[in-house]
Amino acid sequence: METRVIGISGSPHRHGNTETLLDAFLEGAESGGAVTRKVVLRELHYSPCLGCNVCHKTGECVVGDDAPGLLGEVMTYDCLAVASPIYSMAITAELKGLIDRAQYIWAKKFVLKTLYFENEHIQQHKGIFISTAGLPYPNVFDTAFPSITALFNILGFEYFDNIVANDMDRYHGIKNHPTALAEAHRKGKHVVEKIRELKIDALSRASADQSP
Repeated sequence: METRVIGISGSPHRHGNTETLLDAFLEGAESGGAVTRKVVLRELHYSPCLGCNVCHKTGECVVGDDAPGLLGEVMTYDCLAVASPIYSMAITAELKGLIDRAQYIWAKKFVLKTLYFENEHIQQHKGIFISTAGLPYPNVFDTAFPSITALFNILGFEYFDNIVANDMDRYHGIKNHPTALAEAHRKGKHVVEKIRELKIDALSRASADQSP
């Protein structure tokens, strides 16, 4: 039973602390048998949401760039890992811009009511937030959580876990952190196992319901 995991790197800095942590998570997912894909937002071409609200009438985004294609693709995966470093106490502009562009999907769900996710679907689709921060404060990630929650809710993913590492300035990079990379690898494998378990349980229940 195939499990598909997509990781989105929202950092403008290639192969930095946060992308490295995302890579460890994806490697863990692969060790659990998942098929993985990584998308780097800085390599895509998309603009911020125009706030035109045309999607509230049509359910489609009028901006013809890379954002709708990526968001549509994400919804075909079992697990979405979203990675962003903390810049100015928040997620990066690259990631926030993508989240805002999901407005047309939000409109389908809450305005037009043409899109609905069953609870079973949400439970089988897991969202992971991955982040690093230079500062040592334990609350340095707090302002990021609402935006990430909104993205997962819009796309039909359960907010399953965080993989975060602060105090990067003191450690001089994620590779010097004593536990973060191993934790990311472990959680990547774990979420794949959890999704597979949920899918098997759902198939078993469906089979039992069809039995005479």
